[in-house]
Amino acid sequence: MENRTELRKKIMTILYQISIYDKNGIDYNLEDVIEESVDVSSEYVKDMVYGVVTYKKEIDAIANKYLDGWTIDRLGNTDIAILRMGIYELLYMDTPNIVSINEAVELAKDYSDDSVRKMINGVLDKVYHDKQESE
Repeated sequence: MENRTELRKKIMTILYQISIYDKNGIDYNLEDVIEESVDVSSEYVKDMVYGVVTYKKEIDAIANKYLDGWTIDRLGNTDIAILRMGIYELLYMDTPNIVSINEAVELAKDYSDDSVRKMINGVLDKVYHDKQESE
């Protein structure tokens, strides 16, 4: 069984794929895209992918609120996938906050450049602090 760190890489790949389809107006079946990337059925992967797709508008609005002078659609597809995943996991999953942030930053270390990694870290940190204040 794969651990969540490995599953997050697959989720990032799935979200990346979906954003390419969306940007190019290509129809797709979410279930098929997930099955192409994940050998075993994982509720965690399904929850994350369906959640990010379902709440994309809300997630993007939150990201844009904290991306100083930027909008999420100006980031690369991989960076967008990581940021959406991190925000979704922080707000909608029961993963410990620090784990959600660290995992997103680790992915960004591997797949994004340094300035984008810092941007992702900064956005997630602000989302986390907002969440703390509202609880």
